[in-house]
Amino acid sequence: MSARPKQVLHRLWLFVLLANLLTVPALPVAAQRAQVVPEGATGWIDKSLATANRHMVAAANPLAAEAGREILRAGGNAVDAAIATVLVLGIVEPQSSGLGGGAFILVHDAKRDALMSYDGRETAPAAAKPDRFLRDGKPMGFRDAVNSGLSVGVPGLVRGLELAHKAHGRLPWSSLFAPAIRIARDGFTVSARLNGLLRWYGAARFSPAARAHYFDASGNPRAVGHVLRNPELAATLQRVADGGADTFYSGPIAEAIVAAVSGASPAGDMSREDIAGYRALQRPAVCIGYRQRRVCGMAPPSSGGLTIAQTLKLIEPLAGVTGTEARMSARAVHLIAEAEKLAYADRDFYLADPAFVGIPAGYLDESYLAARRRLIDETRAMTKAEPGQPPGAPVDRNGADATRERGGTTHLSVVDAEGNAVSLTATIEGAFGSGLWAAGFLLNNELTDFSLNPTDAQGRAIANRVEGGKRPRSSMAPTIVYGSDGKLAAVLGAPGGHRIILYVVKALVGLIDWDLDAQAAAALPNFGDRGRGLEIEPRAGVAALALRLGQLGHHLRTEEMTSGLHIIVRRNGLLEGGADPRREGVALGD
Repeated sequence: MSARPKQVLHRLWLFVLLANLLTVPALPVAAQRAQVVPEGATGWIDKSLATANRHMVAAANPLAAEAGREILRAGGNAVDAAIATVLVLGIVEPQSSGLGGGAFILVHDAKRDALMSYDGRETAPAAAKPDRFLRDGKPMGFRDAVNSGLSVGVPGLVRGLELAHKAHGRLPWSSLFAPAIRIARDGFTVSARLNGLLRWYGAARFSPAARAHYFDASGNPRAVGHVLRNPELAATLQRVADGGADTFYSGPIAEAIVAAVSGASPAGDMSREDIAGYRALQRPAVCIGYRQRRVCGMAPPSSGGLTIAQTLKLIEPLAGVTGTEARMSARAVHLIAEAEKLAYADRDFYLADPAFVGIPAGYLDESYLAARRRLIDETRAMTKAEPGQPPGAPVDRNGADATRERGGTTHLSVVDAEGNAVSLTATIEGAFGSGLWAAGFLLNNELTDFSLNPTDAQGRAIANRVEGGKRPRSSMAPTIVYGSDGKLAAVLGAPGGHRIILYVVKALVGLIDWDLDAQAAAALPNFGDRGRGLEIEPRAGVAALALRLGQLGHHLRTEEMTSGLHIIVRRNGLLEGGADPRREGVALGD
């Protein structure tokens, strides 16, 4: 291409960027940031495809991935390694996960040739009511809600890990805590990403105890390279290692959580009984056939599995999505985005904690999906996708959703030498959660994953409204793929709040339809449509694509999309690993 056409495309790309920026209402800088991404971008690190013969861990921080590999080398299996990895992530990547949060876990048990899923999602206190976040009949400010005791759900991570370990673990529970205890006690060097996010959010975002840990006396974040030690967390981890999950959900740790929540402003109403009564759950996975493969994910209260399943089934018969020539083509991106619009419309309307809301039995019914597919115009973007009415949908319609989901989240993938696999996504909701501190760790703000409004403008109850004991809806999407031979083919997932589904769909299409390796799929430009406009990263080579998508009628939103995909693929007798270049993770194996 000559210099002149390149200049023209560059100018067109700048025009698209400017036009979309002008459509965004004027907001304070912090508010604009909060609207764009749950965790800000802190750079791009090119990474090479990792390969291994025996086992592999892909995770969001090198220290965490190394901890998982240490457990594998010691004879642990995939579940053991996943536990060690996520415990370290809670220390070195505190913006994303930790003991104060929750997780969804998929486990492929090779010996049993079975897939299990575990729900360690946080729950609302028993006293929580639908009007929890209303003031004078209107929702309180989102940031005010986040930085309050009202936002904190009962943490589920520890119970979830214990449930999975009891079913599948090989090494003793206590031994899996050794790497995390060592790192908490001896310290780790603050990374550029952690420093950047602390600086971005600022010291005022944190309670005094958390502020003293992550910032100096002048309010400056701990510098890159600073050795950050946390003896309080080391003691907490040791207590749980020695006594099991019961010691987290009762006694001094539970009391510290209640004190932090009740001492916040506004105060929360979590009780020791709420914490003691928490239970992790085993649930059936959501699995579909897609191009001679089986793609499996989490069931509600995560919306990830069903929304990804709907999207894939909608695009499966459509021409122009598959093949190397379709990679990031305008036609393929258009069709995927249109399917996502429809899937998100159903998601927002119907999906919530199944203990409180009936999920339509025909959500993935073939005839229903065929009717939805007919709404996709191959030549023009639909203006707005409305929810459908799948078989089994309630006669009394739900209210139009008003959830504003953020996601301080992490994902890890593990495959061991026996072929066992774990796909685990953990979270504390917004970056650094509520900012509240208890027993050496940050507490989640998971209850702001509920709709702050309990009813819509027509007075209809919103499915994802706050209720006592309820688990807030999630977008987390740990995923395991089986090949046409029925054997394990891929393990993946991502953080990214409401956009997690977009990231996992992109990666699945990249792996299955576009024949990309694990690293190339992770690095592929992010894109997708949640019913809010077609979002796409301003990466090299995307300008012409954006122009064509605009011609198809898409309202483009060009934004940084900070995914954190961690992917392991089984191919030709090897394990190949990919780590998202948008974060500091790695894939390590032997």
